[in-house]
Amino acid sequence: MARIGSIAQVCKSKNAGPFHFTIDVVFEDAAMFRDVKATGVINAELFAKLYKVDLDQVQFTIYDAAMAFKATVPRKIPAGDFGDTDVYGAQQHAPLLDVDIPINALA
Repeated sequence: MARIGSIAQVCKSKNAGPFHFTIDVVFEDAAMFRDVKATGVINAELFAKLYKVDLDQVQFTIYDAAMAFKATVPRKIPAGDFGDTDVYGAQQHAPLLDVDIPINALA
């Protein structure tokens, strides 16, 4: 197994307005991207589980031309509201970093 944080070139998050954040996972190697995509591990269900939201609240897209996965998820607390600890949404990608990708996909 290999963790997304160690094989993706970029894994970042940012606000998509005050009520959502977006996460981008980008690969620099086309073969690695194809292999990760083929596992099916990075999908809308993964984001729903990690961020504890209903599946129908996750907007998930695979961008083949950019070798990237993108998900937009609702924030539990609106940006800047009382109790918000990440006003820019820049730390929301952290749970994704430890997701394992099956090693046979990386051969």
